Amino acid sequence: MQRKAYVPGVAALLAALLAGCTGGSGDGATADDSNPGQPGVATEAAEPGKYRTLPEPCGAVGQKALDSLLPGIEEITDEEQREKAYAGEPTLAYDTDRKVGCRWKVESADATDHLFVDFERVVSYDNSVSDDSQAEQLFAKQVDAADLPEPVVSESGSASDSPSGTPSSGSPSAGSGGSPSAPASGSGSATAPSSSSSASPGATPTEVQPRLLDDLGDEAFVDEALSDSGSTAKRRTVTVAFRTSNVVVTIEYAEQSAALGVVPDSEEMQDMARKLASQLADSLGG
Repeated sequence: MQRKAYVPGVAALLAALLAGCTGGSGDGATADDSNPGQPGVATEAAEPGKYRTLPEPCGAVGQKALDSLLPGIEEITDEEQREKAYAGEPTLAYDTDRKVGCRWKVESADATDHLFVDFERVVSYDNSVSDDSQAEQLFAKQVDAADLPEPVVSESGSASDSPSGTPSSGSPSAGSGGSPSAPASGSGSATAPSSSSSASPGATPTEVQPRLLDDLGDEAFVDEALSDSGSTAKRRTVTVAFRTSNVVVTIEYAEQSAALGVVPDSEEMQDMARKLASQLADSLGG
């Protein structure tokens, strides 16, 4: 019987092909070309954020909270108009899983009150950065933009929120009615300037200084600004923002006084805005 000739070149080619098919890591790890620094090593994706959806913003604030924040809402006699005031107005949103908001505006005999609530769910598109880390970076920019006063350490070693005589940009000026000794007005947030007569000229009480908060979400702050609206009316805007996991919530609560010489009270407005923020944090499960 005639034997076939053995071709060494063909055998070598077959061996190389077989080696290519069976070669690779022996531990079953999957190579990942996305890590060029270490070829063949898989890159572990960062953890996703806790929250995958956002609440319906206009339904997030309950009627009891709206009654406190917008005292004129209960004075609306027309039932249809009152229901419309409670319902609020949603802000324009192109992706309701990422950013939603709602606004309320109510006028009363004493003042006009505005409330705005914004929810933003942060998503990282970098596999090496978690959603929480991305949200933390975003919130840090928000804190920087607020330009909060630096806390100072007293002689006893405890830190206060801010030097009382050094308001930040956006903090109330002298005669703003923000003295902590001023009584709450109850149905509204306006108080006469005489209630702050005990305050030192140019001083803003530490209790109402714009500052970081340590009892709300993962991190939070409160800020405020007092401005003239028109020739005589005063408008105070209080902002409370907090982050819980990968969701950032911002509350803006503003009041414009109707009477001449009346300044909306800083302490009362901050207190109500912070209470609302706590309720929203609880509703998120943060």
